[in-house]
Amino acid sequence: MEHVLVTGAEGMLGTVLVEELSSHCTVTCVDVAEFDITDAELCERAILSAAPAVVINCAAYANVDGAEADAERAYAVNGVGAGNVAKAAAAAGARVVQISTEYVFDGSKSEPYEIDDEPNPLNVYGASKLAGERAVMDSGARWLIVRTSWLYGHHGPNFVETIIRLAKERGALTVVDDQFGAPTNARDLSALIRELVDGHAEGIVHATNSGSTSWFGFAKAIVEAAGLSDVPVDPVGSEGFPRPAGRPRNSVLSLARLRELIGWEPRPWLAAAQEYIAER
Repeated sequence: MEHVLVTGAEGMLGTVLVEELSSHCTVTCVDVAEFDITDAELCERAILSAAPAVVINCAAYANVDGAEADAERAYAVNGVGAGNVAKAAAAAGARVVQISTEYVFDGSKSEPYEIDDEPNPLNVYGASKLAGERAVMDSGARWLIVRTSWLYGHHGPNFVETIIRLAKERGALTVVDDQFGAPTNARDLSALIRELVDGHAEGIVHATNSGSTSWFGFAKAIVEAAGLSDVPVDPVGSEGFPRPAGRPRNSVLSLARLRELIGWEPRPWLAAAQEYIAER
């Protein structure tokens, strides 16, 4: 593999992606302290200087509820910032990989979302990530957009850690049971991204662990794997757990194009989650 520059390299995905790539190629790591993607001139200077063959943009404003009150920042990072990175990659003759989200969809579809389904985000976060996708497409760079869902990993706050903490603190949980998606281990996603980059994939690809569940089903699996199966987990509808940002009822992404490109099926979400919890 060629020289790769990873933005957001100290985040939940960026950290494990750098680990995944480092045994295969030269990796340049940058994070917000020295590389603010909202600064177009800085982006171009840094990427031209590094001269990578591939730029993977993991930098993001990822606080879904916080984005409702801080839309300007969310759009600056997820929209304009993604475009800045892609334009700088184009100037350097590099391919760009943009990490995106299932939240570009509204969740009204009953089947898994295909790569060419029309986006219609319900919240500011999803809309800002969609703006980033479009900025990347218009950048002049060769691009790959990787949409993923329900991501968790060892290097950042996530649903798994929240459920384990609350189970211990409260002794009982109530979790939404009418929103469905594919929980995705950041380490597994990193391996999928490496395969896609190795294969020079372009266009839009959906990449998650296989299978799907509800947040309630995910929480039940978490407490069981964490040895907390005596903690009761009760289901509740979305209306019983209001949040600042609307959530899609169906976040399941079709993996048809991913399987076509890499030739294999990602492992089931349950096995990936159980491994994560065993490693804590």
